[in-house]
Amino acid sequence: MIEYRSIGKTFADGTEAVGDFSLELPSRTTTVFVGSSGCGKTTLLRMVNRMVEPTKGQVLIDGVDIATRNKVDLRRSIGYVMQHAGLLPHRKVIDNVATVLRLNGVDKKDARERSYAVLKTVGLDPSLAMKYPSQLSGGQQQMVGVARGLVADPNILLMDEPFGAVDPIVRDELQQELLRLQRDLDKTIVFVTHDIDEAFLLGDQVVILKNGGEVAQVGSPEEIIAEPANDFVRSFVGLDKGHRKLHVEERDGVSIVVDATGKATGVLS
Repeated sequence: MIEYRSIGKTFADGTEAVGDFSLELPSRTTTVFVGSSGCGKTTLLRMVNRMVEPTKGQVLIDGVDIATRNKVDLRRSIGYVMQHAGLLPHRKVIDNVATVLRLNGVDKKDARERSYAVLKTVGLDPSLAMKYPSQLSGGQQQMVGVARGLVADPNILLMDEPFGAVDPIVRDELQQELLRLQRDLDKTIVFVTHDIDEAFLLGDQVVILKNGGEVAQVGSPEEIIAEPANDFVRSFVGLDKGHRKLHVEERDGVSIVVDATGKATGVLS
């Protein structure tokens, strides 16, 4: 379990990214931080692996204050996936995936064998292993980044807007792949996005943030849609514009799901 205790972060230029934030993130579930730019969601995520040090408060993992742990050891024990994959262009895919294992002292042969296995786990063809990142599509590069984050079998996986730089079709495929991986691997995932639909799809627990890391509402997608805490949440999730208020209309003998604005959103099966 990850726990934030009265955490805050003010940067050197005086910008307060997070004011006073406390929350528990249950183990083996996906918690999504969602909000507009500047709300502190990435700062909160990066506090978990000490890429950002808090100005005040504590972050605990399984009851242990991470400030007492060696930074390098902590980071190598936590998977991290970023928006643009962050792959090393001069290294083959297999060696990009093996990076953390090699840093942890695993010999090259064993590291490559484990990396091949995790490439299969994330749904990538092993034939891609000997290619370079520039030879892969954007979606494939992102899944290599996911594989690198998982190769050391961490309990925690941090994902900072990992699907934000790909087109909508590929993004949908990557989201479905992540859902499959979570069902199979049962990790504690902390996911950052600005897209409420992505948050509702992926999150067991969704944290809607306002500026300064202020919590507007925490809950399951169902809880938030059914009982938005305030007008800010209602607007953020689209309830005020009718995008979540659906009804069924018959059109040419087909039952179409339509929102309150008249936009068709799907077919009733």
